[in-house]
Amino acid sequence: MGTPDRQQRLAALRDTIADIERKPALAEARQLLHADASGFPLPAGGLLQEIFTDERRHAAAALGFALAQARSLLTPARPAVIYLQLTKEAQEMGLPYGPGLVTFGFDPDALVLVRAANMSELLWAAEEAIACRAVAAVVADIASHQKLLDFTASRRLGMRSASAGASMLLLRYGTGREASAAHLRWRITPTLSAARRFDGLAPGPPRWQAQLEKGVLHHSQTQWLLGWTQDGFTTRNITPGQHNHAPLAAAGTALSEPVPAQLANRLPETG
Repeated sequence: MGTPDRQQRLAALRDTIADIERKPALAEARQLLHADASGFPLPAGGLLQEIFTDERRHAAAALGFALAQARSLLTPARPAVIYLQLTKEAQEMGLPYGPGLVTFGFDPDALVLVRAANMSELLWAAEEAIACRAVAAVVADIASHQKLLDFTASRRLGMRSASAGASMLLLRYGTGREASAAHLRWRITPTLSAARRFDGLAPGPPRWQAQLEKGVLHHSQTQWLLGWTQDGFTTRNITPGQHNHAPLAAAGTALSEPVPAQLANRLPETG
């Protein structure tokens, strides 16, 4: 049991936090979701989200998930997405590939690349970018552990996002989870690709599993199996604990005669 003075201070702190949570800026951040053609509940603008993947080699899956969300937030009034990296980490991790973005329906002209010399400059650039009314989302790709990115810094980013209506997407790596003020926290895990139509044993369109570790989006569902096409996400609902690494579909019944099929780089082949 705490002393009366300690209890009073705790009660006052709870009242202060409750008052902050009732501020219009955070109320705007909790606006209704919107869904793409696949039915995946896309978070609306004005949210701070953390997107984790366990290993750096899975960075493409995390970046694809972030840019897919950012693409859904682009409007004529907000035509830009800012992509932030530390200069040193950009040399190690690489940059988004323009022709690849075009393949999945993301206009590279909408993406502004920014390299910061250190974490202090990156956080400053993130806050300034979020405040810009022409920005739909800011993606900060942070490959290493950064002491400056603490709860206080995340709180500032969250408040700035909610106030400006632009989303802040933090790409993080590793299995550790530090305390933060993020509204949503995702864990992205690559999984087996979808089956290819003409060859059940060949790699098909890429897919990954998105697990919501913090926050609530769509009733009680916390996991989705996602793919990405030029029109948006493709989804298949999964339940916690479900085994998602089933073998690709086997080849179908043998054809009675050779049938032309457009395979490879549109070269004529027979099935």
